[in-house]
Amino acid sequence: MHLEFRHLRTIKAIHECGGLARAAERLHITQSALSHQVKNLEAQVGVELFVRRSKPMKLSPAGQRLLRLAEQVLPQVEAVEQDFDALKSGKTGRLHIAIECHACFEWLFPVLEQFRRAWPDVDVDIRPGLQFQALPALSREEVDLVVSSDPEDLPGIEFAPLFDYEPVFLASAAHPLARKPYVTAEDFRDQTLITYPVDRPRLDVFSQLLMPAGVEPASVRQVELTAVILLLVASNRGVSVLPDWVVREVRYNSDYVTRPLTEHGVTRRLYAAIREPDAARPYMSHVLRLMRSEPLKLQRGAETTV
Repeated sequence: MHLEFRHLRTIKAIHECGGLARAAERLHITQSALSHQVKNLEAQVGVELFVRRSKPMKLSPAGQRLLRLAEQVLPQVEAVEQDFDALKSGKTGRLHIAIECHACFEWLFPVLEQFRRAWPDVDVDIRPGLQFQALPALSREEVDLVVSSDPEDLPGIEFAPLFDYEPVFLASAAHPLARKPYVTAEDFRDQTLITYPVDRPRLDVFSQLLMPAGVEPASVRQVELTAVILLLVASNRGVSVLPDWVVREVRYNSDYVTRPLTEHGVTRRLYAAIREPDAARPYMSHVLRLMRSEPLKLQRGAETTV
C-alpha cells in the first residue's frame, strides 16, 4: 500500500463534506476524478473505505482508521509548510551567535533585545566563541554569525565590517602612569595587567602592543567580569586595556584615568562573519545594522533608537 498526503486529504474532505460533489469542490478537482481516486485507494488497501448507499457518505471502520491518521498527520504537514513559507519570506529562522570578543557582551545584549522585539520568530542563541573554534563552526553551520576582530580568507564566508574602536589604557587616578599623556609597551613591564580570561593573541593589548614589542608585564591577572576589572583598577590593584565602549562610564569618574595606547592611539575594527547566502536574509541585515549602531550609541552616551 502506498499512501500519499492527497489520499489523506481526500478521506478528510469527503468525511467533512458528506459527499463527493462538495468534497471535489473543496479539493479543486472534478467529481469524476475524485471518485476515481477513491476507487484506486480502495483497490490499494483491499477494503472498502466508505459505507455504500449511505447519505451523507459515511466512513467504514477502515476509512475511520485513515481519518484518524489524516487528523494526526495533516496538521503537522501544514505547520511545516507554514514554517517553510515563513523561511522563504525571511520572517523566521535561526541566529546562533559566537563571540570571539569577550567585552562584546557589553553592547551585544541591547542589540539582541531590540532584535527580539522585531523578529520574535527567529531562534536566537549566544555561544562564547572563546570556548571553541568559532569560524570552523560557522562553516559547518553550527553557528550563524561570529563576532571577531580577526578576519580570515575563508571560502563561502563574508566578513561584514561593523565599526572601529579604540583599545584604551585604564588605571587608577592615583597610579604613576596617570601623569602620562599616553602609554607605550615599555610602561607595562612592571605592571600587573588585568585582562579577561582569553588567550593572549585575542587580547588587543597583547596582539597590538606587547607582543610586537616583545614586552612581558610583571604579572597578568585574569578576571571574568568587567565590573570586577573596574573595581580592581580603581583600587590600584593593577591596570587594564579595554575597548572604548566599555570605559565610557568611567571616563569622567575621578577614580580613573584613560589614556591612548601609544602617542597616536590604536584603532581596531570589529567584523561579523556570516555565510554568504545568509547575507540576503532580512533578519540578518537587520541585526547587522543594529550591531553597527549600538556601540556608537554607547560611545556617545546617546539614547537614540534604530
